[in-house]
Amino acid sequence: MSGKAPKLRQYLQSLGYGTRRDVEALIAEGRVTDAAGEALYVDDEVGEGAPARGGHRLPHAALRVDGEALDPAPGLLVAMHKPVGVTCSTKDPGRVVYDLLPPRWRARDPIVSPVGRLDKDTSGLLLFTDDGQRLHRLTSPKHHQPKVYRATLAEDLRGTEAERFASGTLMLEGEHKPLLPAELEVLGPREARLTLHEGRYHQVRRMFAATGNAVIALHREAIGGLSLDALGLAVGEWRMLGDSERALLGA
Repeated sequence: MSGKAPKLRQYLQSLGYGTRRDVEALIAEGRVTDAAGEALYVDDEVGEGAPARGGHRLPHAALRVDGEALDPAPGLLVAMHKPVGVTCSTKDPGRVVYDLLPPRWRARDPIVSPVGRLDKDTSGLLLFTDDGQRLHRLTSPKHHQPKVYRATLAEDLRGTEAERFASGTLMLEGEHKPLLPAELEVLGPREARLTLHEGRYHQVRRMFAATGNAVIALHREAIGGLSLDALGLAVGEWRMLGDSERALLGA
């Protein structure tokens, strides 16, 4: 198999290892090697199969920088247990989700982006990808992946919320289209689990506000078939998703 593949310099630059000059210096100093420790060259290719015009082509997994395996290859999909008080932004003056990821990832191209967002005061499952098509697919209204939230409320539930949320007729303030039916499970006098089938701005908080209540704590437990409990992530932790976990998201 042959075909076009990125040059080593270009590839390392796209993974955030530095500017063109930085990466060329790494390679010139012999710090970029194959798994056996043999130094590589700027014009070596990265990919599978044989190079189109001689030279060397190595797979991502065979590359080393300073003896360490490379950062994840393009096409990554990451799950994080987002803490409260952290913003889904690159430029917020406070703590941001990127502070919890490897620093070099900020310089990747394509950028590693959150799949949807959780506001600063919401914790729970947050996904990231650098794959634009996957990002579009996972955030598309046509994707139909339910999202499950656990809400703690300021006042006792009134007992009518489940029927209202499931009706498909609830209209949020300032909107002109009713919400899709959502499922409410009562966990306690002031705690409930809510499953949504769409994503609107601050939707959970606004739904309870429409019933005369207020959300004082909000946590996303699951997206599609992928749950935070099953991932076993502590607050602030993240990890790459495997093939079986990606399948749960249709990703």
